[in-house]
Amino acid sequence: MRRWVFMLLFLGCAAGAFAQPGEISLSFGASRLRNKDLGTLTENTATGASATFTATAETNFRFAVRLTINSRKFFGHEFGYAYNRGKLAIDTTPKYEVGMPVHQGFYDFLAYATPEGSKVRPFAAGGGHFSTFYPPGASVFQGNGVTKFGLNYGGGIKVRLTEVFLLRLDARDYFQGKPDLGLADLKGMLHQLEVSAGLAFTF
Repeated sequence: MRRWVFMLLFLGCAAGAFAQPGEISLSFGASRLRNKDLGTLTENTATGASATFTATAETNFRFAVRLTINSRKFFGHEFGYAYNRGKLAIDTTPKYEVGMPVHQGFYDFLAYATPEGSKVRPFAAGGGHFSTFYPPGASVFQGNGVTKFGLNYGGGIKVRLTEVFLLRLDARDYFQGKPDLGLADLKGMLHQLEVSAGLAFTF
């Protein structure tokens, strides 16, 4: 259901693209998590004593595809998808790590400091998103990831290189609930910081 809702919103935005300036961009960058503890687990050691370990989420490389519709002189709307390469880590000795990618869909309202057509356009952004975590045993093809909804904010700058190409730089803070992996002591909000650069094609 979530995918269909996102697709309908995406298509609704795209329907107005032919009458309004728009952009399609591809960005690459880094993703870092804060307040990333996902809980604790307790196991018995070989001596019969118990030991408690902390599980954390990690992300690093990120890429994103964005569709932007600049509906007014100083405003725009942006829909996108992002993939974050990530892992689940447990502080055992040696440290245990396994892949846990994060897929995101998002919407942002954009407010520009300069009008449409300017060579340089700083902007502020804010909106909502969902993050779907795929812990060990989950698959994107089976749709059994753990999805959390949240808000994001940030900004960036767009620089016109030619009549049809733009360079863009982005920084965003995404915050949402933590994925419940069945561990104890799960609490707090998970923050994800994006820093990325990309190339946009205008139409």
